[in-house]
Parts: sequence; C-alpha cells; structure tokens
Amino acid sequence: MLQTTITPNFQVHIPVTIRKQSGITQHGTAIISAQKGKIIIEAKPSGFLALGSSFQVKKPIKVEQIRDHIEYSR
Repeated sequence: MLQTTITPNFQVHIPVTIRKQSGITQHGTAIISAQKGKIIIEAKPSGFLALGSSFQVKKPIKVEQIRDHIEYSR
C-alpha cells in the first residue's frame, strides 16, 4: 500500500509502481467505479473491442431477421 494526496479539486496522483502494476502506462481516459467504499481505477481497454457501445445504430435489425439482411455470394 502506498499513500497519496487528494487535492482540493479531488485530483489524485497515482504512484508509478501502482500505474505499472495496473497497466496504466499513458495519460488519458480510465474506467473508475466505487465498490464497497473503495474507489477502483482501471486502465481503459484499447483496440477494436474497446469500441464496444461507442456507436449507435440508426436502424437496428432484430436478431431473428439478421439472416434476411446477409448477402450470400456463393
């Protein structure tokens, strides 16, 4: 365990050893949550899967109708 300071603006410095252990290697966005009185800060996933729920579909297709919308070119 390490000690850090919470500023009057509620900013926190994350020590280098904690950043390395948690996989936070660059500044930017992170995922933060509260569980049982603790604050959890996690590295935001990168890559293709990190884009999940980033886009909204204008005309969603029901799962039952997906095959109707697939063009089979065999």
